[in-house]
Amino acid sequence: QVRLEESGGGSVQSGGSLRLSCAASASIGLYSITWFRQVQDKEREGVACINRFDATKYADFVKGRFTISRDITKNIVYLQMNNLKPDDTAVYYCAASTTIGLVSLESSRYDDWGQGTQVTVSS
Repeated sequence: QVRLEESGGGSVQSGGSLRLSCAASASIGLYSITWFRQVQDKEREGVACINRFDATKYADFVKGRFTISRDITKNIVYLQMNNLKPDDTAVYYCAASTTIGLVSLESSRYDDWGQGTQVTVSS
């Protein structure tokens, strides 16, 4: 089990940028880490994933705007979010899986979750 802690959320205007961080209590080299987001009363949706081999996968609605990366020396996974839109408003979570090579945006594939960080984009 790994503990995850998100940070970097906040309020920005449409077109602005934020960088979220997901700090892990264990070596992220052992995990696939994925960012999810959830709006109240809606299902959690996958945003971007990075696995231990640095393979990545993005949801169509963020391609070209968001970038996932990681710093193994700090055990942090980042989500750089550019050109933010009001529809990006949500609580963002990071989640981890030990399944080797997993690149998935399905929440059921992940075992460990952080508490989330709020992102609010105003028009």
